[in-house]
Amino acid sequence: MFLAVAILTAAVGLTGSGKRIDVLHGPDSLPHEGLKRKVLLIGGLDGSDASAKFVRQQFDKLKSSDRLAISAIPMGNPEKSSLQFPPTGDAYAKGTESHYLWRFIGTFAPDIVIVAGEDPGGLAKALSRAAAADVGIIPAQVVELKAGPLKDALTPTIVTSQARQQMLRRLDRTPSGIAKLLATVYGHEFKEAVYIPAMALIGRLRLGGVDVLEDVESLVSPFLSGERNSMEKANSSHLSGHLIFAELAERTNNKKYVDLVRTAADTGFEWDGSLRSSMPFHNEMSDSVFMGTPILVKAGKLTGEARYFQMAMRHTRFMRKLCLRADGLYRHSPLDEAAWGRGNGFPALGLALSLPDMPKGADRAEMLEAFRQHMAALLKHQDETGMWRQVIDVPGAYREFSATAMIGFAMAKGVRLGWLDAATYRPAVMRAWAAVKTRISSNGQLIDVCTNTGKQKSLKEYFDRTAVMGIDARGGAMALLFATELMEPGAGRLSP
Repeated sequence: MFLAVAILTAAVGLTGSGKRIDVLHGPDSLPHEGLKRKVLLIGGLDGSDASAKFVRQQFDKLKSSDRLAISAIPMGNPEKSSLQFPPTGDAYAKGTESHYLWRFIGTFAPDIVIVAGEDPGGLAKALSRAAAADVGIIPAQVVELKAGPLKDALTPTIVTSQARQQMLRRLDRTPSGIAKLLATVYGHEFKEAVYIPAMALIGRLRLGGVDVLEDVESLVSPFLSGERNSMEKANSSHLSGHLIFAELAERTNNKKYVDLVRTAADTGFEWDGSLRSSMPFHNEMSDSVFMGTPILVKAGKLTGEARYFQMAMRHTRFMRKLCLRADGLYRHSPLDEAAWGRGNGFPALGLALSLPDMPKGADRAEMLEAFRQHMAALLKHQDETGMWRQVIDVPGAYREFSATAMIGFAMAKGVRLGWLDAATYRPAVMRAWAAVKTRISSNGQLIDVCTNTGKQKSLKEYFDRTAVMGIDARGGAMALLFATELMEPGAGRLSP
């Protein structure tokens, strides 16, 4: 009697027209799990049905191997697009299939890649010479379709690839180690009071260390002295940028920081002190749950004035009515139903930062329930690697770094503070953390951070947003927040 072997079908990415490119995973073949040598079979690089059939047949023969973990991409190029490896240009709008395959292989980090049939873009040669996704070299070879069973080619001499060795080293790092690494690269300037540098500075403060507070105060001092106007040419990012002043106010008791917090929070009120319908600058985007809500809550905490808490809840309700979908995810804006990755990361982060300081009562209970509902909706869409994607509910969209860090932070905080069920969410936090840290190099470079994105008019426009691979201040700041959250007392049970 033979036992059925569990096979997982997952998405590598999308073609230029939005068709899925799938990968099949056999036992022990998900990224970085198990001790078996990992083999990736790829067919259909020329769009050939014959090579796709060959790969499926070989996968079926090898998937039960007791020494190899087998994965296969039967049809790597279903639309017969022009391929180039390593790919050039911005991912993923141009050279779409090439970018998806190249970055998937790099982050998957197999020990060997077997290309079946034609290799029009020179993938095997490129993998043997260049580090896929800047991770490491992967041995690769091309086999003819008339060749015998691949098991004859997959000899016991397969060794751990350079890419997999690199990934295993990345996985071995602790939250403290990653936070210290990121803090050397990110959070060392504050030329404008906007959220990206502010979050990095907050991450550095939470990490701690000799002279960090002094250094951060020095960076923000032009705004404290009035040399620079913290709300000059203000937009929504300036509101959340003022969270650094709230962090410093709590640490130093300097009332001048409180005054700066008020400067941003007071934009939520009319000239006569009455509450506006929402915070300004929201531009109908779900981002504003983060941009507007936490600064109001901090103002309430620092001043003791209830009106700030009232405005925080009013603004949250306004944005939820505008952008929340029936399935619990946020559309980025009413222009399109797309549940953009960071467009969901922002509400997750915004409520996670707000809830600790909201006073007990009906408003806090409502905010907490909103947070829980969103986390439950997001949990359903975490992929098999631990990531959330550029469009949350589209499996082929690229795995997006910053949204994963933001959602991971929110879930970790929720578990640590008892807002979320630990048995349900702890595994998701651990998977997200493993995925994030494997996408951070030893010099702080990141893999697949969506570039700055305003509201888009179509789903494809979100697919085509540039995915940065390299140093990225936004992604670095969010990863630093995630890492320092996992360092908090009581968070030890969440992650190694």
